[in-house]
Amino acid sequence: MSGSAAFDAWSAGNSYEHYMGRWSRLVAEKFVAWLSPPEQAAWLEIGCGTGALTAAILAGAAPRSILSIDPSADFVAHARAAIGDGRASFEVADALKLPAQPASIDVVTSGLVLNFIPDRPAALAEMQRVLKPDGLLSFYVWDYPGGGIGFIHAFWKAAVEIDPDAAKLGEGVRFPFCTREGLLALCREAGWREVAIAPVEIETRFEDFEAFWQPFTLGAGPAPGYCMSLTEDHRARLKARLAERLGATGPISLAARAWMVKASRRG
Repeated sequence: MSGSAAFDAWSAGNSYEHYMGRWSRLVAEKFVAWLSPPEQAAWLEIGCGTGALTAAILAGAAPRSILSIDPSADFVAHARAAIGDGRASFEVADALKLPAQPASIDVVTSGLVLNFIPDRPAALAEMQRVLKPDGLLSFYVWDYPGGGIGFIHAFWKAAVEIDPDAAKLGEGVRFPFCTREGLLALCREAGWREVAIAPVEIETRFEDFEAFWQPFTLGAGPAPGYCMSLTEDHRARLKARLAERLGATGPISLAARAWMVKASRRG
């Protein structure tokens, strides 16, 4: 594992849900509405995590079926237990080897995952393999270069002030392609046409600073993984710096922005 990916811990379902899953659900609902997918479609979801996008598809897209995969057995177990809809099935699988026959899927989708797949061109090619000729490719990623997740951006900014080496760990540095232009280029290079890209924003609100800080101590995700790798003294200094910046009392409200993408094979 490369140094920049050393803290990408994606295994604890309950911890991830508290750190990111609750915000992912808000984006997922808006994404499905924007996507306006066909009803009674066969879906394949890559990187289901704790099931935020799966639930949004079941609630808002009237799918015939959805196969949701994730490389984490813990996430798959969490999502399977949380979602009892008979149209949904869950499987431990990899984005580079999708468990579907060629040209068998109506909609391939992914939420907040594509940037974490090292070989993105290969992943997009695998999506194309399983998608029907008139199928729909869709995904969304956080606008990391634009400071897309306010609470994570604030975390890394404070971390770098105390530890300059942390600069290479932030998602904005690691995923510079997560812009409108970068995502369009990625899709075009993969041979996709009729590419549509739109922003979506939500509010992330914490009742006080402790509610803001606590998810970073759970270890699920790059920032929490880094946070819990620190010595107790270093972590205390980071917490104090964040409290100084954001305020130690009262609610904290920060914006989060993602890019939504949909494309077809024909154009």
